[in-house]
Amino acid sequence: MATAAAFSSLRRRRSPPLEAFLAPVDLTDGGIIRTLLSVANELVELHSGKKLPFQRKNFMSLVRKIEVFVVVLDFLKDFRSFSRFSYTAILCFKELYLVFYRCKILLDYCSQSSKLWVLLQNQSISGHFHDLNQEISTLLDVVPIKELGLSEDVREQIELLQRQLSRNKCFVDKRDEMLRHRLYSFLYEFEKGQIPDTNDLWFFFVDQLRIRDARSCRAEIDFLEEQIVNHEGDVEPTASVLNGFVALTRYCRFLLFGFEEEEMEMGAESHNKMRKGLMTQEIADTFLTIPKDFCCPISLDLMQDPVIVSTGQTYDRSSISRWLDEGHYSCPKTGQMLAHTRLIPNRALRNLITKWSAAQGIPYEQPEGAEFSSELAAASSTKAAVTANQATAYLLIQQLASGSEDAQAIAAREIRLLSKTGKENRAFIAEAGAVPHLRRLLLSKNAIAQENSVTAMLNLSIHDKNKGKIMDEEGCLSSIVDVLRFGQTTEARENAAATLFSLSAVHNYKKRIADENGAVEALANLLRDGTPRGKKDAVTALFNLSTHTENCLRMIEAGAVTEVVGAIGVDGVSEEAAGALALIVRHPAGAEAVGREEMAVAGLLGLMRCGTPRGKENAVAALLELCRSGGAATTEKVLKAPTLASLLQTLLFTGTKRARRKAASLARVFQRRENAALHYGGLGVGYQLAGNSITNRDTSFIRDVSVPMSISVPVAQG
Repeated sequence: MATAAAFSSLRRRRSPPLEAFLAPVDLTDGGIIRTLLSVANELVELHSGKKLPFQRKNFMSLVRKIEVFVVVLDFLKDFRSFSRFSYTAILCFKELYLVFYRCKILLDYCSQSSKLWVLLQNQSISGHFHDLNQEISTLLDVVPIKELGLSEDVREQIELLQRQLSRNKCFVDKRDEMLRHRLYSFLYEFEKGQIPDTNDLWFFFVDQLRIRDARSCRAEIDFLEEQIVNHEGDVEPTASVLNGFVALTRYCRFLLFGFEEEEMEMGAESHNKMRKGLMTQEIADTFLTIPKDFCCPISLDLMQDPVIVSTGQTYDRSSISRWLDEGHYSCPKTGQMLAHTRLIPNRALRNLITKWSAAQGIPYEQPEGAEFSSELAAASSTKAAVTANQATAYLLIQQLASGSEDAQAIAAREIRLLSKTGKENRAFIAEAGAVPHLRRLLLSKNAIAQENSVTAMLNLSIHDKNKGKIMDEEGCLSSIVDVLRFGQTTEARENAAATLFSLSAVHNYKKRIADENGAVEALANLLRDGTPRGKKDAVTALFNLSTHTENCLRMIEAGAVTEVVGAIGVDGVSEEAAGALALIVRHPAGAEAVGREEMAVAGLLGLMRCGTPRGKENAVAALLELCRSGGAATTEKVLKAPTLASLLQTLLFTGTKRARRKAASLARVFQRRENAALHYGGLGVGYQLAGNSITNRDTSFIRDVSVPMSISVPVAQG
């Protein structure tokens, strides 16, 4: 199919150079006629007699013009010598090749695009046909017809074509325009909160557009969604309006064609194809490295509603409000007393987070009452799309409640799709009662139904208000954990882990999740044996659970600490693993458990040496907390690490601000315990020796770290 980028090239007033086309064609003086004839014959063979639902007259008219060129080129192909052709004639032949190429793009686009899309682009496509006719007319005006030596009958056909083109006007089919306006009228009804009449929809989609089954309807939806993804700013209709047409078509798919069992016959191949398109959008694949400035210093999660306190520090509103409600009157990050408890919205940071989330494809929920940026408001769904999606959701939930097994599987898949994007979609799907039915489907013996239901639950959980509905639904949490433990597909188990991560964003739920039978053990197993994405899902969930201090003992009992330590050396999850350890070791029992792990210190040192900037931050923070909470024996174990001195020195000069601060604090721990580590003799001289190289750095944080050093630093081990 012609791509949108190729189609947009038709709007150029100048043709691209011949070198822009990659087809191995012969455009020498001798080969150009044969090349042109081959291309023209191919276009005629592919498109002659083809009956399109729209643009019929323009389409066939262009094909007939190409047929005239076939007659001319067929006459010229027998010339043994082309030396008689002038330079102007040769240039015209080369320009004709470009015109044929543009004809191919337009004809392919009309014949391979969806019916709805061609209808929506009716005026634009008509304009492209007119432009091509103008180009052909201009080309014929400059071609030196007399020197071609054409026979009389061939010359008459050329002259007739020239006369026709001289009268050429842009033709827009009135019937096509009427249908286009009718399509917009359905969208307008949804915009007003009304549901179009079923008989009118049937007449339009089935009788006039000839979309006669669920499979064809699905193809139309897929094509429109592809146009939304690849949408260019100057193309009409806008992406938000296209969302409305997608919602309208999805509603008609189920209203008019029901839940046809033939869709289940597409089997695993169709499911896998759908999965590839979905998982890049769903939150299970959005556990990326979040910029540190976008994370709340208290919860360590991406901030939803960043606010500024009197000390100038920024926190997520929910986290700092809970801190203040607990009776604290100091800034958690600086320790300074707060002059007042007013929370000032950090709109600049919120807009940055919104843009970053959009660029990464991460669903970002705006808090209730928060102001939307103009860009976000422009990208939001139209009221028509919301109304149509609501109508579709009710149809889907009816099937979840009382449909056949196959119909329930299809409904779960569609709810998964519908809840993939949009706060409004997630809100009304849950309000319409989807959660209890999805919970029941989590226990289905149908692997595809189970996977779709848990993924739909994951998507719904992104909306904060839905988290409570899921957690309050009797047996829902245990069912999600059962999928995590015994799910029939890898994707189902991974998405169950991602769902637990999403639910654990609410502080009060972290303890409930950790106490659920088998939850932490299953996350630990997934971290050990899962796919790279599964490990990512598991470690982020464990990281979130570890932010609740009461979960530490549970994680130790479940063996999760051992698996988190092992994950420090695994690419893609090492940052989160080190961050989780930094939280776990704050608890004395956690520090003791980590201290018993043989590879804990070595793994953290390796991350300090080769990790990402954030990984190094988390690693040095974990070592610092291990020394603070682990007692003398554990601290001694850290002190004896042979490469730590050089790594700390490097981090003090090259690390991020947070990493340098943690490294300086760890160096002060060494200073206070130098009598217990005499073979080190201190660390400070290394910093002093490098002092000339950091004259322009902020070194106030290491002013009390300078002590003599009398030992040589060992070479780092691989």
